[in-house]
Amino acid sequence: MTQTPVAEMSFEQAMQELETLVTQLEGSQVALDDSIKLYERGAELKKHCEDKLKSAEEKVAKITFGADGKPNGLTAADE
Repeated sequence: MTQTPVAEMSFEQAMQELETLVTQLEGSQVALDDSIKLYERGAELKKHCEDKLKSAEEKVAKITFGADGKPNGLTAADE
């Protein structure tokens, strides 16, 4: 089975695969070498998810609000 490169995954795809890997590892039915490979893939998926979340948080932080409390745009990217 060919794995999708982590960099090409959406946040949701990466989280779903990460949950599957955790379930497999918790089940204790995986050989040691395979466990190590699953752990390494999981670490890569975790970092990818963290990076996606950080990017989303930065985008949300750039939303500006008017005096009425409603969103009225974004700040410049370099601010």
